[in-house]
Amino acid sequence: MRERYSRQTRFKNIGQVGQDLIKKSHVLVVGAGALGTAAAEGLTRAGVGVLSIIDRDYVEWSNLQRQQLYTEKDAENRLPKAIAIKNHLSKINRDVTLHTYVAEGNADILLSLIEEADAVVDATDNFETRMLINDLSQKLNTPWVYGACVSSQGMYMTIVPGKTPCLRCLFAEIPIGGETCDTSGIISPAVQMVSAFQQTEILKLLTNQNEALQTSFVTFDLWTNTHFEMRVTRNEKCSSCGQKLYPSLQNSQQKKAEVLCGRDTVQIRNEGLKRLSKQELMQKLTGIGKVDANDYLVHVVYETFRIVIFQDGRALVHGTNDIKEANSVLARMIGM
Repeated sequence: MRERYSRQTRFKNIGQVGQDLIKKSHVLVVGAGALGTAAAEGLTRAGVGVLSIIDRDYVEWSNLQRQQLYTEKDAENRLPKAIAIKNHLSKINRDVTLHTYVAEGNADILLSLIEEADAVVDATDNFETRMLINDLSQKLNTPWVYGACVSSQGMYMTIVPGKTPCLRCLFAEIPIGGETCDTSGIISPAVQMVSAFQQTEILKLLTNQNEALQTSFVTFDLWTNTHFEMRVTRNEKCSSCGQKLYPSLQNSQQKKAEVLCGRDTVQIRNEGLKRLSKQELMQKLTGIGKVDANDYLVHVVYETFRIVIFQDGRALVHGTNDIKEANSVLARMIGM
């Protein structure tokens, strides 16, 4: 055990002092997909004291190409990613305290999680959540590392409240449209490259070496062998870090239904679903389609759709990007 971090402590920029700081730290990873699994594994092996991970989704076969840690068994069992990742990480480093949450990263939940963390890794798949992380981090004075990848491209940026520009300084408005992994695909090396940068920035933050941080907006394309750094200046009129209005917190009301970008899937939030026990839900679904369940969700094949219902009252209706149709399917199934 004394040799566990020896190669890391021999790195002069960390040493034993830095390792002690890493051990005392608490990092939050928002999202347990491609970037989230890579960051979580790397930080677990590095000896972070406490690692919190939040994710709303479950493991599917299409995840296995790039989302390390997950196995075919996880996909077969449709395990929530937050549960699967904890199962695997707990076998890697018993010294790390793991907190995982099968939930959406809404304003209330992220507020409490970011408040407890020393640093945050962005491993989300949408700008709405990233802007929410940005505003909460500014409000709570918590540094975070933005990251995204698609196709063979990647990008990242480290944000330290009060010292660097924030994400709203770069994107005044939430970008509309654009490529996603579901529309343009992705190669695993692009994920690994972004995550390598993110993990390194987190280690710098945890060991108090802010002078070494990369605060430019960095993009690259592994296939075309290009790399670009753009210096972002802090905007004193920025509604987040400048004026401290925090727009995402002002407009944090969750929609009852939304199309998940590029996935041909609609997510529906329904209070009625939350009140149903698993047994009651299974009874309602018996006879209308092929139903199976685990401790965390119920899965049903109905007509041409696949529906996954979580314990927190969310339903994913796969096979449509039409909200009205998705609501109609759910209503026909369970009368809600």
